Amino acid sequence: MNYADVLNNARQCIGQYCKACPVCNGVACKNQIPGPGAKGVGDTAIRNYNKWAEIRVNMDTLCENGTPDTGVELFGKTFRYPFFAGPVGAVNLHYSDTYTDMTYNDVLVRACAENGIAAFTGDGTNPDVMTMATKAIGAAGGCGVPTIKPWNIDTVKAKMEQAKASGCFAIAMDVDAAGLPFLKNMTPPAGSKSVAELAEIVKLAERPFIVKGVMTVKGALKAKEAGAAAIVVSNHGGRVLDQCPATAEVLPEIAEALKGSGVKILVDGGIRTGVDVFKALALGADAVLICRPFVTAVYGGGEEGVKCYIDKIAAELADTMQMCGAHSLAEITRDMVRI
Repeated sequence: MNYADVLNNARQCIGQYCKACPVCNGVACKNQIPGPGAKGVGDTAIRNYNKWAEIRVNMDTLCENGTPDTGVELFGKTFRYPFFAGPVGAVNLHYSDTYTDMTYNDVLVRACAENGIAAFTGDGTNPDVMTMATKAIGAAGGCGVPTIKPWNIDTVKAKMEQAKASGCFAIAMDVDAAGLPFLKNMTPPAGSKSVAELAEIVKLAERPFIVKGVMTVKGALKAKEAGAAAIVVSNHGGRVLDQCPATAEVLPEIAEALKGSGVKILVDGGIRTGVDVFKALALGADAVLICRPFVTAVYGGGEEGVKCYIDKIAAELADTMQMCGAHSLAEITRDMVRI
């Protein structure tokens, strides 16, 4: 199976919203929710993709030859590659009932763990989403990151207990999910968090806590103040607010602001190739998240589809490192890209 096969297979069963496009750039699904799209006109998702594409890499093959080391360490765990599968919940709502949250996470979490990375799992208005996600992580020996929506504190406490019971190595909260239309006026309620509220949630985790949905230096410093071990520079894939900057546009200034702080920096939004992963690392990220293409990979090939996509991104990353003179992730520097 190759990636073209994965896309062809996915188109037969992924549902009416996602088109399993050869280039996942947010254009075909730009203004629809449910589905992989966005509220409003969907211009932020498109901008995410386009801004990574505008960044160029500086080729330099006048260097020692060798196989690049793509390994990365995060919170004491070593991974084969510096990219992870992003969280998605309620797949039968947003895609099709070919998969449920249990079967989707069972495939994704296990396949990612077996191929050297980890999956972030999603949450939703249906409590079974978190239940099934944490069961899958537990079955994979804790190799996964449950991502909790910004619910009220009582709901967060209950979901946090589920997350910790899975043995996960870290827990995340996608604070930007406060802008999702299907979470507004729902029970339980979800919404933005103050620094004090976030600090309380961080303490509940009792392990590294990742704040996903940071788009400003101010927000990054707030997350640090609350005790976050890591942030994800993210606008929720462009799904929650039109007219946002792309993640590639704000990553450098956020990375500079957190330099030397010990807070790890991840980034998502429109990252679709191993070359994009390289660009993100050069701009200051420690690792990246990729979400929508992993959904396509599961629907298009199950565990084999996930492995196919991981291998594709990994090969592209290694090739770019080799062609730009980086033998390890630590050797990827800002001067290797041109904005």
